[in-house]
Amino acid sequence: MGKGSGYMIFCVEDDDDIRELMIYTLKSAGFEAQGFTGGGSLFEALKTEKPQLIMLDIMLPGEDGIQILKRLRSNPAFADILIIMATAKGTEYDKVVGLDLGADDYLAKPFGMMEMVSRVKAALRRVKPKEETMLFQIGSLTMNSSEHTVYIGDKRIQLTLKEYELLKTFLENPGLVFTRDQLLQAVWGVEYVGETRTVDVHVNTLRTKLEYCGDYIKTVRGVGYRLEVEQ
Repeated sequence: MGKGSGYMIFCVEDDDDIRELMIYTLKSAGFEAQGFTGGGSLFEALKTEKPQLIMLDIMLPGEDGIQILKRLRSNPAFADILIIMATAKGTEYDKVVGLDLGADDYLAKPFGMMEMVSRVKAALRRVKPKEETMLFQIGSLTMNSSEHTVYIGDKRIQLTLKEYELLKTFLENPGLVFTRDQLLQAVWGVEYVGETRTVDVHVNTLRTKLEYCGDYIKTVRGVGYRLEVEQ
């Protein structure tokens, strides 16, 4: 785990040497980083983890970076992920198209690793922290985080602190799949030494207390849990 920022960065680059160097450099700069060779493995990873930023090469075998960018930007769940495109030198068209489609920045290849780190830091600095949402609602379920209250319709539901934090984690990230380890870390903190069964026990109790709204929390077999967004 990288120390410092705690920001997770995904690097999509099919050249193994460049990708490994990018990951090594980002980790040395205090970020967490993971590498992917293309869109398939990237979207698989996005089911369980959401990074703050994606470094995305345009020239990829199969689905290219522009197509991947379109897919990312057309999905509301990924709308706030920063994307820096890597374009071949002199391809002004790719740069313009990338920025038009919602890329946050671009780097012309070949780029220096320190230049990459400074662009990543600059992109992250530009993002102002969001105002904390005070009201979350899904179906008949409402949470007011400024008052620490949860209601089903007009009926107030009493939750323990951990149950409340667990529900808030789901409500803040509707549709995102969480592994049990991620929920342990989010709700109990990294120092918590426990087992993932703790998460299952709390999810079951939370579902029971939420009555019919407990069905909104879906089990994703072999992975963990997610809150299903009601249409």
